[in-house]
Amino acid sequence: MDIHHLAKMANQIGSFFEAYPDREFAVNEIAAHLRKFWEPRMRDAIFKDLDAVKAELHPSVYEALLRLQGTEAAV
Repeated sequence: MDIHHLAKMANQIGSFFEAYPDREFAVNEIAAHLRKFWEPRMRDAIFKDLDAVKAELHPSVYEALLRLQGTEAAV
């Protein structure tokens, strides 16, 4: 899986939710969208190389991925 393509896709999701005025809500919605609609192997791939694409990600997308990674690691 191309990690840079996954980052681009995540940013597209983030762009939609960043229009919301409440940043906390937007971050939670980005994480929820990634959890619901991305295959586990897509999430695993971006989690594996998260530091490599950090500079490519919108800050709210990066925060959402960190939160999502934390919840999936706890399961």
